[in-house]
Amino acid sequence: MAARQPRFNQAVLIDTTPLPDSIPKVEEVGASSAPLMSAAYFIGARCKAYNDDYMMCKTEAHGRGEFECMKEGRKVTRCAASVIDDITKNCLQEFRNHWECLENNNQQLWHCRKWEWKLNGCVYQKLGLEKKIPGAPEHETPVHLRKRQIYSQNEPGVIT
Repeated sequence: MAARQPRFNQAVLIDTTPLPDSIPKVEEVGASSAPLMSAAYFIGARCKAYNDDYMMCKTEAHGRGEFECMKEGRKVTRCAASVIDDITKNCLQEFRNHWECLENNNQQLWHCRKWEWKLNGCVYQKLGLEKKIPGAPEHETPVHLRKRQIYSQNEPGVIT
């Protein structure tokens, strides 16, 4: 048996070292996983260029580049925060219904299709952002637009 007794520290560790002035300051998005998942495709649609720049920076840095790519990462964060702000200003009730459904259904999208359809319509109508699933076959109907949902009890047009 070990002579030393284990010690567990439950304190939060915060690094107080300030970032260099060359890195722009930005507020965090401030959303949990359900709202981020609900808005993910819209964030992807609007912030694609910033995401691509960030990923290119990380690729060129061979997986490192924590500080070298911080500017690009901050642009991604700022863009994502602007998308969530726009959605909450224009489609708050639809957004809240969808992410609360995700929160209550273990983040499974197929449980929340009826709220997703309403959110997609509102965001497209008011912000011009459309949900597109990357890598989905172009000749097939996307899973979120199919008339018959395989696992879902909800059908388009039958919204209760």
